[in-house]
Amino acid sequence: MTDSHAADGPPRALLIAAVVVAVSVLITVLGIAASRQQSPSQQPVAIPAIPAPQAESSQCHDLLAALPEQLGDFRRAPTVDPTPPATAAWRAEPDTEPVVLRCGLERPADFVVGTPLQVVDEVQWFRVGEAGPAADDQGRSTWYAVDRPVYVALTLPAGSGPTPIQQISGQIARTMGAQEPAPGSPR
Repeated sequence: MTDSHAADGPPRALLIAAVVVAVSVLITVLGIAASRQQSPSQQPVAIPAIPAPQAESSQCHDLLAALPEQLGDFRRAPTVDPTPPATAAWRAEPDTEPVVLRCGLERPADFVVGTPLQVVDEVQWFRVGEAGPAADDQGRSTWYAVDRPVYVALTLPAGSGPTPIQQISGQIARTMGAQEPAPGSPR
């Protein structure tokens, strides 16, 4: 009887080889999946240092502590050391430009009397964009919150939509009291 069962099924060595191959394929697939978990979207964002004399202020500390992990489609991203104080970054996809927040900056040089401002959720913003008309939504732009005790800049990539600036406006309004904007003299 044992001989008839042995003749009916595949040889034992073939079964062992098939199991070894299946386990090897599974380990390879899991290894590839694990290595792809460290995608470029999780790679640190380099934030260049610029003058931010009030970066260590309590207002900036409070704002940074309140920042969300997600801004619409953008997820909080690690930053390259040394990271300038009072900065944060978010990235949507591996190949997209990040959203970058900076707190405690100097007043923007172009923010002068008569400069148009835009209000987003109780925060007054001054827009600085790439070359082209101010209404051009195709390029990267930086928005400065100008009605708070410290200047906050939010740099947005083209096509980022309104969600990042809306969410950051909400956090700024909750963590910093409003004040009258103080533009510079016209040049």
